[in-house]
Amino acid sequence: MIKVRPLTGDDLARVLPDVARLRIEVFRAWPYLYEGDLAYEERYLQSYRESEQAIVVGAFDGARLVGAATGTPMEDHVEDFARAFEDTGYPVDEIFYCAESVLLPAYRGQGVGHAFFDQREAHARALGRRFAAFCGVVRPNDHPDRPEGYVPLDGFWRRRGYRPLAGALAEFSWKDIGEAEQTAKPMQFWIRKLEP
Repeated sequence: MIKVRPLTGDDLARVLPDVARLRIEVFRAWPYLYEGDLAYEERYLQSYRESEQAIVVGAFDGARLVGAATGTPMEDHVEDFARAFEDTGYPVDEIFYCAESVLLPAYRGQGVGHAFFDQREAHARALGRRFAAFCGVVRPNDHPDRPEGYVPLDGFWRRRGYRPLAGALAEFSWKDIGEAEQTAKPMQFWIRKLEP
């Protein structure tokens, strides 16, 4: 049976190496096609170690971490995202950033994705945040690596109350599997208002 629980402080710091490995494994699949790099992961995840208001929601099968969702106040990522929110009317200090959700395929379809959002949104409300947001990579429908029958998560996100935020695009660069160089990918922000 999977147990899902929020982790902060020392508990959060302890699971970050496992979160890094999960990110590399899960994000290798479509649509991210991420050629993982543990050194990069360690640098990227450092912001969660440094933020007193960060959260990792862990999904455990016994003692093994099989999934994780992360989140921090949007200000922790303001350098990356400030431009994306410039003309949206949403102040970054009112937004909680639900950074990523990664879950091994064998554990999907059991409600863990909802638990990930429930716990991050509860954490955001406790911090006084009015909005929750995340971003997802945008790939062309005719991309040669798109699996046949692929169903995007848009329906799940919409059922959670999230909507794409018009004009709120960021860019991230990473190396796709088999590529020699990093390339920039567009990332679309989705947002929802958090009811008290």
